[in-house]
Amino acid sequence: MDIQCETLSFGDVAIDFSAEEWESLGPAQWSLYRDVMLENFSNLVFLGLASSKPYLVTFLEESQGPSDMKRPVAADMHTGKNHSTDKECDITLPWNSQPINNQNINLRKKPYKCEECGKSFGIPSLLCEHKRVHTGEKPFKCEVCGKAFHAPSLLSKHKRIHTGVKPYKCKVCGKAFNCPSLLSAHKSIHTGEKPNKCEVCGKAFYFPSRLTEHKKIHAEEKPYKCDICGKVFNRPSSLSVHKRIHRGEKPYKCEVCGKAFYIPSQLSIHKRIHTGEKPHKCEVCGTAFNCTSGLSVHKRIHTGEKPYKCEVCGKAFNRLSGLSIHKNIHTGEKPYKCEVCDKAFNGPSGLSVHKRIHTGEKPYKCKVCGKAFNSLSGLSKHMMIHTGEKPYKCEECDKAFRIPSLLSEHKRIHTGEKPYKCEICGRVFRISRILSAHLIIHSGKKTYKCEECGKAFYKKSQLNHHKLTHTGE
Repeated sequence: MDIQCETLSFGDVAIDFSAEEWESLGPAQWSLYRDVMLENFSNLVFLGLASSKPYLVTFLEESQGPSDMKRPVAADMHTGKNHSTDKECDITLPWNSQPINNQNINLRKKPYKCEECGKSFGIPSLLCEHKRVHTGEKPFKCEVCGKAFHAPSLLSKHKRIHTGVKPYKCKVCGKAFNCPSLLSAHKSIHTGEKPNKCEVCGKAFYFPSRLTEHKKIHAEEKPYKCDICGKVFNRPSSLSVHKRIHRGEKPYKCEVCGKAFYIPSQLSIHKRIHTGEKPHKCEVCGTAFNCTSGLSVHKRIHTGEKPYKCEVCGKAFNRLSGLSIHKNIHTGEKPYKCEVCDKAFNGPSGLSVHKRIHTGEKPYKCKVCGKAFNSLSGLSKHMMIHTGEKPYKCEECDKAFRIPSLLSEHKRIHTGEKPYKCEICGRVFRISRILSAHLIIHSGKKTYKCEECGKAFYKKSQLNHHKLTHTGE
């Protein structure tokens, strides 16, 4: 079908309904009709084809629903334009200044079909706009930023970004929007209606665009690809946020501490650190968190779920960060380096504990004897001295130990293993500290000196034995 895109008047694109059709219109269909009519008039204004506002436009801007179209038009709302009366169905319709051809155009009929993709349209002007999608033609250009569009309605909407005009206002909360479709979707928030429902999982959305993006999750479609690293996303907004990582852009800044973030949701969660707000509470133990992800990870403690498994040794973890740190053991990578002594660690927690050696910080204090430690594990081991607990037991001789490292050393007695070798004389030892003491002999250094006579010794045990000669014991 060859469609000629001729100059149109509002009467050419205005749609008339029969009485039966008005009766069958639901809220969603009414919103569609209202949006199409207002959008059409906006296009004509942009193209310079509308010298004045037709009465229908004014009426639709003020009306609430299809029931308003059935009532007689109030005299005080008359704009000086004629009204068209459908005598067959006895409905008074506010219209434009020209009589309406009594054609009763049905929105469901779409006789104008695209030869490229088969998509159909109700009026020829919409088909003309659609064809530009295939040709790539974008004749409507923004004079401010140069962005081009294939339809005048899209340009009209875009211009409102520069002007800040938001002519469509919600009567409930007063929030304004720059296009009628956004206002219609917004109204669903007040009614609680979510008309756009996913057929796969049943999740509902206020906006059809959100449903379209959601469907890509089920289809596993990720059409938006990063030009820099090749990572793909199922929505353009996710790609835009991702690109900030490459640019180093963090536009959302905390007013309290100055920390910046890529996305506003991260900033909102961060602010709870300053306010102390923890709205997400565990139903099992009552522990509260400032974000849903923290609660989700915590719940795995109760369920025992460990979804992140190491492919090398099979060890599983309840969080991805734990697995990432664990992998460094297999690769030998130690990316966390101390700035003071250059000692490196495979995880951030190990580095944090190590730094306390330089600062002297010992935040973990024994409640029994008052001794302090720089790590929680150090305090836990110490507490066994007071409790007498020795949970690490040798399977060979039943001897028990407080810490696993002592048990490992002890097992070498049974195995005869001596892994620590002196590179100078070749002598081997079971324990690393015995090798360290042995190396002092080769160095000639006698660090343990008697305060009475000044005689020095290699080992502390030798010094203690020597002191007995002075005491006579």
